[in-house]
Amino acid sequence: MDTSAAAVNSPTGVETIVSAELEAVEATLARLLDSNESQIAEICHYLIDGSGKRLRPTFIMLVYRACGGTDDRVVDAVDAATALELIHSATLLHDDIIDAGELRRGRPSAFARYGFAPSLVAGDYLFCRAFELCGRFEESLVLTAARACIQLTEGEAMEGRLRHNAAVGLDEYLAVITRKTASLFAAGGRVAAQLAGAPPEVADAMARLGNAIGLSFQMIDDLLDILGPEKKIGKPVGSDLRAGIPSLPVVLAAKNSPELRALMSNGAAHDGAGFDRMLAILRAPEIIAHGRKLAAEQISRARDIITALAPSAYRDSLVALIDDQVGREA
Repeated sequence: MDTSAAAVNSPTGVETIVSAELEAVEATLARLLDSNESQIAEICHYLIDGSGKRLRPTFIMLVYRACGGTDDRVVDAVDAATALELIHSATLLHDDIIDAGELRRGRPSAFARYGFAPSLVAGDYLFCRAFELCGRFEESLVLTAARACIQLTEGEAMEGRLRHNAAVGLDEYLAVITRKTASLFAAGGRVAAQLAGAPPEVADAMARLGNAIGLSFQMIDDLLDILGPEKKIGKPVGSDLRAGIPSLPVVLAAKNSPELRALMSNGAAHDGAGFDRMLAILRAPEIIAHGRKLAAEQISRARDIITALAPSAYRDSLVALIDDQVGREA
């Protein structure tokens, strides 16, 4: 379960209000992707350069400003946003290795282009660069980032354990995506609020906000995986299904579809006719509607949380970013 559609379905317009901060993120990224080993630099630049609207850095910078963050610590917020983007990018490299993913954002993945070992090393390099960048922060901020990384790895392991399992329930699915996707958003929200000097209760609220946004993002991404089209999502339709990943539509449909459970247990995802039948089951209107309802519940939770912030143009842009997620076509 990846977030490769992030670049294709990133928010439009909401990032304008923090454009200067995002330009600083891009400049910092460009500098940190360079390496004494040319292949590492090439892989990192190939993955990251020009890859979308930077949803996570946009969220972090908007939270920082909405919580009252001033220019005095904006460099710190930029570095935190850059570090979390580096961590996210590292997970993309490792995800493609695990899934043997051939496409990423509509073109050959780094794994497909450079192979297993170089992609693995480049992912490790990005993790190291992230902690080099944020290592100067106070201990609590570094711990927040480290704990998000721990959750990411545990989520990856949990997802691997549950692959090709038709009995995965909604609670288990939510546990996976809370770790794999939402943890980085939650960490970003907390760190941004703390850097802005917000009180602990506001930092806690921004972590919950990030969690809700991350969950809704992944839920919609899972629906897009089975709906496509490939040109829009930047990867083959049904990639998660072929990999046996317990995505949202699979979890929702398998509960009441003996046919889907039988197809999954028989390895039909690797058979043309079987795969097409599985897609047809997962695309049932009631499954898509249920998935969108669950995503909308997270969006509603996020909108409730954001009312704790003082009115501002940054808060308005956060609301627009939130609504962007559930509004993605699926």
